[in-house]
Amino acid sequence: MKKVKAIILAAVTVLVAGCGLTGQTAGSTGSILGSILQGGTIGNVIISVIGAQKVSAADLYGSWSYSGPGCAFTSENLLAKAGGEVAATQIKEKVLPYYQQIGITSQNTTITFKQDGTYSATFKGTPLSGNWTYDEATCKVTLQSLLLNINCYAKRNYTGIALLFESSKLLNILQTMAALSGNQTVQAVGEISKSYDGVRIGFDFTK
Repeated sequence: MKKVKAIILAAVTVLVAGCGLTGQTAGSTGSILGSILQGGTIGNVIISVIGAQKVSAADLYGSWSYSGPGCAFTSENLLAKAGGEVAATQIKEKVLPYYQQIGITSQNTTITFKQDGTYSATFKGTPLSGNWTYDEATCKVTLQSLLLNINCYAKRNYTGIALLFESSKLLNILQTMAALSGNQTVQAVGEISKSYDGVRIGFDFTK
């Protein structure tokens, strides 16, 4: 990742110089580069790979509401192979209509991570609560309740966090949300995830 950043930084520097921006002050040029790197290629690569940015348990504390489909890859190589950030964006766009058909909204899909190791959540209005643990090394979140255990992966994004699932686990969650009535819709999401190697799909959340 550091080598990739260095290469892109060098390329952006040349691009900035070529665009006639070398006459600006060093501070303003640094600001321009910072904006490009924050919102551009490097930021997107970091955001679309699970584990590329460290997420601590403290980053998860608080109440979160669903804001849209979440997507990330398990490695930079798989992200690049799939087509990079464009692929991640396309996957979200493909999944969104199915989430809408199921009826997932910011009002009925929420989660609260408490510092005492407990959580409370609603998935399409279905309440769930219990204990949660987090493995910072793997970004794995385990949600334990009386009825089931859910494993997912936490990732930071521009507006908050994402909780992402392996294909089979996501299908279980969506089937519960849809009360098994939207089976064809649910299966379509599973097929999308199977089309990409190393993809994890789930939910973006904001506070």
